[in-house]
Amino acid sequence: MIKLPPGVDSKFRYVLLAAKRARQLQSGSPPLMPATGKKPTRTAREELETRALKFEILPPPDEEEEVSEKKKKK
Repeated sequence: MIKLPPGVDSKFRYVLLAAKRARQLQSGSPPLMPATGKKPTRTAREELETRALKFEILPPPDEEEEVSEKKKKK
C-alpha cells in the first residue's frame, strides 16, 4: 500500500509525479537532497515524501476557463 505524502490527492498522481521527477534525474538534474539509494525512482519518491520537491496541482483547462468567466461576471 502506498502512503501518500501531503498535498498528493491520489495514487495515480503520486506515480505520475515520481515518474516525471525520475526522468528529470535520469536526464542529469541534480537531486534536491542526499539520496539513500542509487536508483532515480527511489530518489524521486524520497523527494516527494520529504516535500523537497515542490509541485502545484492546477485545475483542468475546462475548469480554468469557467473560473475566469465567473470572475469576469462579478
